[in-house]
Amino acid sequence: MPKQFDVVVIGGGLAGASCALSVAKINPALSIAVVEANEVSNDYHPSFDDRSIALAQQSVEYLQGLNLFALNSPYATAIKKVSVSDRHHFGKADINCEEFAKDALGYVVEVNPFGRSLHQLLNAQINISLYCPDSVSAIEQQLHNNIVTLQSGEQIAAKLLVIADGAQSPTRSLFGLKFNTQAYKQGAIIANIEVAGGHNNHAFERFTQHGPMALLPMSNNRYSLVWCMQQQHVEQHMAQSEDDFISALQSAFGYRGGQFTKVGMRANYPLVYGQVESLIAHRTVVIGNAAHAIHPIAGQGFNLGLRDVQVLSNLISQSPNDLGSYAFTREYAQQRSADINNVMTLTDGLVRLFSNSSRILALGRSIGLFSMDLFPSLKAPLAKQLMGQVKQGQGL
Repeated sequence: MPKQFDVVVIGGGLAGASCALSVAKINPALSIAVVEANEVSNDYHPSFDDRSIALAQQSVEYLQGLNLFALNSPYATAIKKVSVSDRHHFGKADINCEEFAKDALGYVVEVNPFGRSLHQLLNAQINISLYCPDSVSAIEQQLHNNIVTLQSGEQIAAKLLVIADGAQSPTRSLFGLKFNTQAYKQGAIIANIEVAGGHNNHAFERFTQHGPMALLPMSNNRYSLVWCMQQQHVEQHMAQSEDDFISALQSAFGYRGGQFTKVGMRANYPLVYGQVESLIAHRTVVIGNAAHAIHPIAGQGFNLGLRDVQVLSNLISQSPNDLGSYAFTREYAQQRSADINNVMTLTDGLVRLFSNSSRILALGRSIGLFSMDLFPSLKAPLAKQLMGQVKQGQGL
């Protein structure tokens, strides 16, 4: 007989681990399983690389409330100021945490140590069973359960199945759920950059003629760089020496972020806009990157996935005896659709607006950013997005 669980989470990356821990802590009477294909060793896990993510203040507060994140963690750095600007144009806007009576607008979190800390908590949580390394080979849909057959040969039964195994999710395809994607004509270079004189907890979003750039403050006087550009330019910069790369970066960004002195290992990723055709299937919900893939222009990816987790955890608390029913999964989809669609539309619109070289659009962008800096009330929508202050079930 398959071992019975209330909730089975497929995927133990940031979204899956956060989901399992959130559900387990809020609902300690439930039994939860996590299936993760890759062992979390000391030197490798594909989900826990050298990237950093921006945690919105709302995300920070949620994770803190569950003891999943601490502000004094060595891998976390506060964002106290964000500057948005359009290279070679006059418009810019600065957003300070003091304007909104906050200690920080959010935090930059290094993925590798954060992911490992979540896995340590998974192993310590008494009502979570971790199947790792293991993966899904088949799913049989039954009236009251989904029966999951693992590559190890073991079978587990889930009243509610949560698909959280990333944008390339093999589990999603077992339900025949299509993931509709559109490739941007851009790739992103990711690297950690040392800066002379420190960063003063200052983050930058800079739009250039070749694509947007972001610098996020990290530990040890470093920025986390996300540099978006056309794919042929990605290949050119990846092939450069360290000195030539720093020189090209300084030329493209300018000196508002300081003088760049050193670059760590560079990685590059293709950029796509992607969305699953349905957030739900039989006794199943889809969360995180398995549900939506967005451009990193506004740093909203993991925050959007964490709001998936929050809605799901709250619904489970409200209806622990109704897990996986059609009414349950439909309610999840209804509560998440507006937020997901609005964030994806807004992010895609920003990419297209700031990637357009039209002089008229450039003037409009500059006027908009300049007005935002002159009139603090105009900053509020952008600041709320940065801090993740989105009402559940509603858009921005």
